Amino acid sequence: MRAGRTALAVLTCTTVAVCTAGAAEAAPRPIPPRPLPGLTRQALAARYAADRAAIGVAASATGDARASERLRALAAPGRTFLDFDPRGRAVEVIGDLATARRVAVVVPGADTTLSTFDSRGTASPGGGARALYAEARRLSPGAHLAVLAWLGYDTPDMVSLDLLTAGRADQGARALRPLVSWLGTGGAGVALLCHSYGTVVCGRAARKGGLSGAVSDIAVFGSPGLTVSSAAGLRTGARLWAGRGAGDWIRYVPGIRVLGVGVGFGADPAAPGFGARPFTAGSGGHGDYLSPGGVSLRNLALIALGRTVQVTP
Repeated sequence: MRAGRTALAVLTCTTVAVCTAGAAEAAPRPIPPRPLPGLTRQALAARYAADRAAIGVAASATGDARASERLRALAAPGRTFLDFDPRGRAVEVIGDLATARRVAVVVPGADTTLSTFDSRGTASPGGGARALYAEARRLSPGAHLAVLAWLGYDTPDMVSLDLLTAGRADQGARALRPLVSWLGTGGAGVALLCHSYGTVVCGRAARKGGLSGAVSDIAVFGSPGLTVSSAAGLRTGARLWAGRGAGDWIRYVPGIRVLGVGVGFGADPAAPGFGARPFTAGSGGHGDYLSPGGVSLRNLALIALGRTVQVTP
């Protein structure tokens, strides 16, 4: 119900061209990227230790007790971050990235911040990435898989005009491309698992061959569109997958026009004529794709593992 009300608010925002949640604000300046370490256990361990220390400093520096508690949770024993910036960036690694033969990158959508990195269960990047890793280990206990929960861009607010443009997605695409190229240097196959507005990020990253050959699969779910009219417009050699839960309100977004203005980002990638490979996403809603026990999580884990012939179409 909350998601449905949010969708209605977005459509209302489009109709009147006014949003009370910062529609007139300029997009924040992108956080400068940090150099990535070597893909060795030693280099990664040093990076993880530095980011754990940085999270602790940020937790101590904030005057908000709740925010401090959430930040300290990110630095809990066993958690490892490839990137962290208190201005709003975090990339968590689940699994052994140094020896991974497959890497899945979970790309989140709107309203994702450091405060919500874990707080919405499997609908948040941290919770979703851990659920994906656990399911993959259940399906293939010996697999050399790592999963990245990637908050590498400034996501738009759910009720804002930023949500209706590709500006934030272009910012995310510019940050995602070098990460994928770096992952490819280790020889691992990469799967991008992109949710909601995060699918726009992945679409913009893939356009005109913008992703390296390391990406074998791109799975989009709960997508408002990829800013192309068909899969061919992405010009990628990766397999493109699309799924949508039966209870997901996003199904209405790509086809809606209000006062002659389209809502969404082009054609529906889950539509039969788009050219993506469909996967069964079950009956869940917009935030349920990585929920444990669901067919959607199983299929996304199979895509992450590269066991694509077992994906339920």
